[in-house]
This record gives sequence, structure tokens and C-alpha cells, in this order.
Amino acid sequence: MTGEKFNALRREYGRQRLEESGTPEDPLFLFQGWMEEAINAGLNEPNAMVLATVSPEGQPSARVVLLKDFSEAGFTFFTNYNSRKGRHLAQNRKAAVLFFWEALERQVRIEGEVEKLDTERSDRYFSTRPADSRISAIASPQSEVVPGRAFLEERWKETEQAFHSGHTARPGHWGGYLLRPVRFEFWQGRENRMHDRIQYRREEKGWQMDRLAP
Repeated sequence: MTGEKFNALRREYGRQRLEESGTPEDPLFLFQGWMEEAINAGLNEPNAMVLATVSPEGQPSARVVLLKDFSEAGFTFFTNYNSRKGRHLAQNRKAAVLFFWEALERQVRIEGEVEKLDTERSDRYFSTRPADSRISAIASPQSEVVPGRAFLEERWKETEQAFHSGHTARPGHWGGYLLRPVRFEFWQGRENRMHDRIQYRREEKGWQMDRLAP
């Protein structure tokens, strides 16, 4: 595709604005409000977020995962601990997530450090997943090179048989993480690319809010 075709994809923003006045002191309250608006707007997968990690060699890597909970403590997601992201986080706990709600012309960027959830919480969430999702979590050697699709399907069938025989416990290589934020950025699209960007930085006395240039 030529550059001209990409240029033709340009669009203007301007649905809403983000002002300092009326913006809460705690970024979690603003995030909660934006997430509720995304859900109420009927957006597809409003809890989808891009998770960025860094390898021990300094190579960034990003992928989409699903947010499963958030609170004052942080943001929760689940995955295979032996996956590429799991191996990265074992070596470097720093990570970032990005939410993009195109229909609302909004982004939220969150940076912080990640820690594993306790086994009880991971067990509790795993038990609520649909049976097929639990089977896949047990069967898939996530991020590993495999011989082909047939190998994965055979692994799934074998795991399904064991699963229905009573082997339903969460595997030790699968569980949750909590991202504890130290920085938020809320981005609202505006006219002429003069977007609103409000940043929150965690400091000893609480959150410091600043406006960033677009």
C-alpha cells in the first residue's frame, strides 16, 4: 500500500474534550468512568488492552490481553506463566498497558510494575472460566514452537478426556498478574490534532496531575 493511500485514511477527532477542571484527583476514578462509558457504548471487547513487556535483552514485545479486574491495588490479567510475556515479567517486572476505544476517540496508557496474584485468587478465577477455556489453558504450551495444528488439536483432545475424568485443577504454569500503576495518561482526540493529554504520576503524597502537549 502506498503512502498516498495511508494519507487518505486521515480523519478528524472532536467528539469530546478533557479538561483539568472537574478531573478527579485519583486517576482510577477517571479510568472507571471511561471504562463504564466504553461498556455502555456497546464497544466490542472494551476490556481489551495491549500489554507491553521487555525481554532481558531489552527487546520490547506487545500483545492484546483482557483486563479482568481493577481496583486501587491495580489491574489484573491472566495468562500462562511460561509464555513469552511470562518469561519477560519474571526477569523484568516493569510493564505497560494501553486501552484504545476508537469509537470514543480515547486512549488510556498505564505504566507500572507487575506481580503474581496469590494462588487462591488464580484458582478462583480459573474455576469460573468456561470448560473449553480451561482445557485450552492446560493443553497449550503457549509461545512454544509446535510441529503444527494437528499437534495442538491432539493435545486438546487428550486434555479434554482427562478434564472430563476429573482433572480440572488450575495448572501451576497458569495464573494471574497484578499491574500496580505508577503512571496514567488519558488521551482524548481533539480537532486539528491538538489532542487533550492528562498525565498522572504517583508521588509520595499522592498523584500529581499534568497536561501534556499533543
